[in-house]
Amino acid sequence: MQVFKFGGASVKNAESVANVATIVRKFQNEPLVVIVSAMGKTTNALEEVFQAQQRKEVPLALELLDKVKLAHFEIINALFDESQTPLRVEVEHLFKQVENLLKGFLPPKPNYVYDQIVSLGELLSTVIVSHYLNHSGVENKWFDARTLVKTDYTFREAKIDWVRTEALIQTSIGAYMEWGKGSVAISQGFIGGADTLNITTLGREGSDYSAAVFAHCLNANNLTIWKDVPGVLNADPRRFENTVLIDEMSYRDSIELAYYGASVIHPKTLQPLQDKQIPLKVKSFENPDAPGTLIHQSPQTEYHIPAFIVRPNQTLISLATRDFAFIAEENLSDIFQSFVTHGVTMNIMQSSAINFSVCVDTDTDKLPVLMEELRKKYEVRYNVDLELLTVRHYNKETVNQLVGDRKRYIEQRTRHTYRVLLPKN
Repeated sequence: MQVFKFGGASVKNAESVANVATIVRKFQNEPLVVIVSAMGKTTNALEEVFQAQQRKEVPLALELLDKVKLAHFEIINALFDESQTPLRVEVEHLFKQVENLLKGFLPPKPNYVYDQIVSLGELLSTVIVSHYLNHSGVENKWFDARTLVKTDYTFREAKIDWVRTEALIQTSIGAYMEWGKGSVAISQGFIGGADTLNITTLGREGSDYSAAVFAHCLNANNLTIWKDVPGVLNADPRRFENTVLIDEMSYRDSIELAYYGASVIHPKTLQPLQDKQIPLKVKSFENPDAPGTLIHQSPQTEYHIPAFIVRPNQTLISLATRDFAFIAEENLSDIFQSFVTHGVTMNIMQSSAINFSVCVDTDTDKLPVLMEELRKKYEVRYNVDLELLTVRHYNKETVNQLVGDRKRYIEQRTRHTYRVLLPKN
């Protein structure tokens, strides 16, 4: 069995959906699970719907939702003729559910409301892709991830109940698949369910993670993530020239790159695969016959090409004790708990006798509340418009070339990794 994951860029329009069908058709004689993200920028558009609802601008929220509906029906009209009534009815029903949600009473729990609205994107994309595959001769069955990927009630960052999830996936998709007969199953990335009435999401860009969950639970032979790049590159080609494709790499190196902010692989994706030694392939949906990148336990050769990762929109928070007392363990415990409570992740940190500095993603909702709490006990200073540069397998020449004479707010080196916080370039 194989698991394929197609991201938003791979199903952004009718031509892209047809291309997905072409790729899947090549593997339809093998057991295949296809996980699909929301189409194009649908998640961003639905976040705008959510934000309008939170401002209590319901008419605007409904207007924005209509734009999402129009975009999806444009794709449907390009893929199908008028005879595809069941699909149109199904899509209308999904939109109607969210319309009714917006018009009705919603509890004052933003994260809950977010998940109920934004999860619409994956449901729409998979319904359309499933119908189109059947229409083009690739028989498949649609599965609802809300009933399979069981989670707790941590909306927007739900934690998976692995025991329930594995049992449900194996008794549904696993039972549906018959080895050698080429069954194709379609399901959603990013979303799950705490119970029948509470949809949850696994965090932004969580569809890669979802695909790894399905692969893990089904003991798949491999997982392939289809991207708009030829594989894992040593840098973002939009920011760096002369990027190099990494043919093969270990789980460890790929986890490091994902943790530091490499956008090709979601940070949570690799652990479920590593647990069962399931290889991960990263390939181009624009050139599906190209080899891409293979990530597994023991590559024949370890790559040592310098890899560059830039994490933009960073804020540096510096804390100091008011009485010049040392930043001791009890202070650090208190500080860390505040970050956990407010859901703010530390990207890099550094301490001295009376100061503790931490770099975080700029979040205009979470950071003001966090800093207000920290000011009760500490002197708080901060810098904005920074970027965090990480170089994996660095050398002196590479560092000097990238950093030059720019101001360095925090600089750290380990055996394999160089990290520096810089002003926005």
